[in-house]
Amino acid sequence: MAPDSGPRQPAPVTGVARIAVDLLGGDNAPAVVVDGALRACGADPELHLLLVGPHRVADEVIAALPAADRRRVTVRDVAGVVGMADPPLRAVRTDTSVRAAVGELAEGRADAVVSAGHSGASVTAAVHALGRLRGVRRPALAVTLPGLAGPVVLLDVGASTEAKADVLVQHAALGAAYARLLHGLPAPRVGLLSNGTEPGKGDRARRAAQTSLLAGGVLPGDATYVGTVEGYDVPLGGPADVIVTDGFTGNVLLKAVEGAYALAGGAEQPTVPRAAALLGVPGTVVVCHGKATGADVASGIALAARLHRAGTVSSIAETILVATAADADEVTT
Repeated sequence: MAPDSGPRQPAPVTGVARIAVDLLGGDNAPAVVVDGALRACGADPELHLLLVGPHRVADEVIAALPAADRRRVTVRDVAGVVGMADPPLRAVRTDTSVRAAVGELAEGRADAVVSAGHSGASVTAAVHALGRLRGVRRPALAVTLPGLAGPVVLLDVGASTEAKADVLVQHAALGAAYARLLHGLPAPRVGLLSNGTEPGKGDRARRAAQTSLLAGGVLPGDATYVGTVEGYDVPLGGPADVIVTDGFTGNVLLKAVEGAYALAGGAEQPTVPRAAALLGVPGTVVVCHGKATGADVASGIALAARLHRAGTVSSIAETILVATAADADEVTT
């Protein structure tokens, strides 16, 4: 395990952040993306947007901005799109908006990428253009939920549907590092989602992951493993700050929690990002929900800027040494 430099607090939200925005991603694109981009520009005077999509759509954003702010927006004219029903591998084509947006990050013309499109396409584009952090077998999408006892980081919520023990352990380490950096938790508590907390609960992958996590030495810094947790611990919070599961279960659970929260009339919490961060790639990539509103897209852009300014990706890379680095295999989506 890499030496730890001690607890960190979240970095001040200052400094220029260049965010590439996929104008064509999402069920209600481009209208909600345009709305979100305008909201984000108005809220953050140090934000610079690189809008990736048709010039006619980008012009709507530019025209709606005050004249003094228009210099903060540039355009990459791209017409191709990965639809929500398209196979994720379409995202390797450089003529699609999501792949072109990630390409701007890979080439150093942007500091982060935001897309509300096909999550599998976003992950595929990111891995194809950026690669993975050393030793990472499969990236994970991490989202923060507003638990009653405090925010809860849930991962994976859709990057990979497989549940292998070594991947679950690796995601526990990534999630702990992310919670420490994003939420300023000096010693995040990590739990493994299962169907009970009694010994022997869970499938083979989770039992094997539990053994590795209990053995210690796989979590960064002062993060601790608290054992298995159950589904109700996600919206309630309490026993764990980070809850780890596979991408299939996590995605289903996330949508169920969101639906229940909306049904109960839950108020929006502006301090909780309404977007997921892709952990495990050497670049800041944020994925919003396909049904995102303009406010959700703006929240995703703000999260991307915050992660860039905090140096989250480089900090994760510096503080985590993954035990499976020597035999990490190729990501498949």
